[in-house]
Amino acid sequence: SDMLGCGFFKLWLTGRFDDMGYPRPEFDADQGALAVRAAGGVIEMHHGSHEEKVVYINLVSGMTLEPNEHDQRFIVDGWAASKFGLDVVKFLVAAAATVEMLGGPKKAKIVIP
Repeated sequence: SDMLGCGFFKLWLTGRFDDMGYPRPEFDADQGALAVRAAGGVIEMHHGSHEEKVVYINLVSGMTLEPNEHDQRFIVDGWAASKFGLDVVKFLVAAAATVEMLGGPKKAKIVIP
């Protein structure tokens, strides 16, 4: 599946978060994508090399930032964690670890209501 290309999911599935206390998922990437879409989320399929310059931590409930191929950025909808019964802080820590493990940008912007 192309969805395995998602950096976060690939790291999670392969046990890179085991030492952080995150059990591996009991679903595959396609099932996860369906759940995100069913909850109103957006799946961004990235092609080519990563050129993200910033990480957006979005805390505005019900809002998802639209992908922009001309202004690439990592987008983390922190508010969505609670929709899936996840601890928001742990979710954001895992997101930060993902960006770090993938060699992403060190600059973040927090979007608040």
